[in-house]
Amino acid sequence: MSEAAGVVTIEWPQLLLAAGFMVVVGVISLRLALGLERDLALATARTYVQLFVLGLVLRWMFGIDSPWLVLAILVLMVAAAARTIVRRAPDAPKGMLGSSFVSMALTGFIVTFAVTGLVVQVEPWYRAQYVVPIAGMVLGNSMNGIALALERTFADLDARADELLALVALGASPWEAAAPSVRTALTAALIPTINSMAAAGVVFIPGMMTGQILAGADPMKASAYQIVVMLMVSAATALGSVLAVLLTYHRRFSASGVFIERGLRDDIATARAEE
Repeated sequence: MSEAAGVVTIEWPQLLLAAGFMVVVGVISLRLALGLERDLALATARTYVQLFVLGLVLRWMFGIDSPWLVLAILVLMVAAAARTIVRRAPDAPKGMLGSSFVSMALTGFIVTFAVTGLVVQVEPWYRAQYVVPIAGMVLGNSMNGIALALERTFADLDARADELLALVALGASPWEAAAPSVRTALTAALIPTINSMAAAGVVFIPGMMTGQILAGADPMKASAYQIVVMLMVSAATALGSVLAVLLTYHRRFSASGVFIERGLRDDIATARAEE
């Protein structure tokens, strides 16, 4: 372990020592027959590899002054987030990838550049050192909120299948029938974000603020950045979740507005594909 410019650096021996935490968890998994040893090992290995690769990529990006490169990286990040959302909502209807991509792109780009351009006032506007990390925080947190909102929306719709069929039969529109499920899902998606905001600085020190303090930044300046980060993440999560649900909930209804029950979905999807 060495110290440079007032910052304690972590070398390979310390990095390998940190893996001991996961070894302890693996031993616990073995003793309790949880069967998580392989997943823990793979997740630990991926953490080392992916974050070191990310460090190399960011170091390379920070040396290139190109707005097109920054925008291309952001599009790739949005695409990866959209795929992750689809995998986390296995019961969601087909065609959700496009809706997830649109939701992530709109919220991610709007919130990221609003923060870098209006709040932080980065010059130039595409400066990778600021844009890419902020976009990563926005996309990562909103991705979790969107995935939770979509999963809860379609799970709640299925749980209310009989009620939805009755409402539609009585003349309710898809929105009127699905609105209670949408509200329930959006509330569930936003609760973790609200809890984090309420507990920040009391129960825990947020990650970005911790990182800046460890890097030698003034705690007051670090707290200012953290306030901006938490507010932008909360806004992105809320906007992304609302947009994603509104773009996809109607896929559980036919063109005539009838709720599609679980046993009929494959037949309807096949018929649509043949058309």
